[in-house]
Amino acid sequence: MKLFIDRFESPLGEIMLVTDGECLCALDFAEYEPRMRGLLSKRYPAVDWLVKVDPQGLRTKIQAYLAGDYRSLIEIDVNAGGTAFQQLVWQELRKIPVGTTVAYGEIATNIGRPTAARAVGMANSLNPVAIVIPCHRVIGASLQLTGYAGGLVRKQWLLAHEGVSLSPAAIDKDRERISKRLDRQNLTTTNKIE
Repeated sequence: MKLFIDRFESPLGEIMLVTDGECLCALDFAEYEPRMRGLLSKRYPAVDWLVKVDPQGLRTKIQAYLAGDYRSLIEIDVNAGGTAFQQLVWQELRKIPVGTTVAYGEIATNIGRPTAARAVGMANSLNPVAIVIPCHRVIGASLQLTGYAGGLVRKQWLLAHEGVSLSPAAIDKDRERISKRLDRQNLTTTNKIE
């Protein structure tokens, strides 16, 4: 199996992307290359790694997003692998609009598994395609920035880049919005597990 890897600098540090020639298979930050290669080796046991600049225009699309063209990510085809549950979670993550956040419990409810907030968190942490599958838009029920495989500083940068305000007033407004949504789904923020 041939996988094509590209590396480029960004405001978040060096980004690596991997494609199978048709779909984006991984996007991560350079310091996490061993983790990325480990996850890919489980899917592709025998790999020929080929360096290719801007395969399928993916670098260009990621750079466009980082420059403020948020629609550039929509067109990217992704093959993230994973279990059926992980794929379901990752598909749901791609539905989160730019500039908004949701709680893990809300994702669990949206996929028909309202008690699976922890499992959603685990699937989120194993997302092999950062930014494009926007796991950075998922926050804790208490509206705290919770784990992000690329680091919380990057998560905060990505959210700010998308226009999410992390000010106390904005957090209170989001808390009220999420609380109302969870109440409509017969859930409360106190019974959600991050």
